[in-house]
Amino acid sequence: MTEVSTPESTDITGRTVSVLGGTGDQGRGLARRFALAGHTVYLGSRSAERADGAARALVEAESSPVDVRGLDNAAAAAAGDIVIVAVPWEGHRELLESLAGPLAGKIVVDCVNPLGFDKRGPFALDVPEGSAAEQAAAVLPESTVTAAFHHVSAVVLLDPAVESVDLDVLVLGEDRDATDTVRALAERIPGVRGVFGGRLRNAHQVEALTANLIAVNRRYKTHAGIRVTGL
Repeated sequence: MTEVSTPESTDITGRTVSVLGGTGDQGRGLARRFALAGHTVYLGSRSAERADGAARALVEAESSPVDVRGLDNAAAAAAGDIVIVAVPWEGHRELLESLAGPLAGKIVVDCVNPLGFDKRGPFALDVPEGSAAEQAAAVLPESTVTAAFHHVSAVVLLDPAVESVDLDVLVLGEDRDATDTVRALAERIPGVRGVFGGRLRNAHQVEALTANLIAVNRRYKTHAGIRVTGL
């Protein structure tokens, strides 16, 4: 397999990362991995107190020092150089509309999967804008919106026994520098490879694929991700 390298000019050393919805499993998992990679991470939540508690728990769980801080969503949005959106789909638009100001000029990484669940299992929901990422771009015109981290298992990210995560992260967006930055961020997680996956108009099928992965994981009792072959 040929290694897909991130451009050497993409240096994210010292960049801070905020995770909106950071008290959920996926948010905490991503925050943990980026903190272990040496980034200062801000956990955002509707409740600053809840965010602070989650941040303290992450710090106390690690044997080596990590820098994770809890803030309310607005403060976290303002604090991070790169802001990851990991909130429930139901509150996605409302939250981002309220944070358009502090998110202006920043790289925003949307990893929200609009899914429904019924007796037949998980399924992709219709989104008027086409996808969660395209909705984010529509309500955040002054931000550079990308899409990534849809298929990362929170269980794997939070498991201290898993040192290397066997996964490709598809990164989508309109701006080459932004997608390269997010690819570089993904590769701060040992074992992960950031792969450019197209423009935001292709985000729908990436988000929807999560329903298939949930079905796979339920059937085989695992935490499967994806790998792109031939690269």
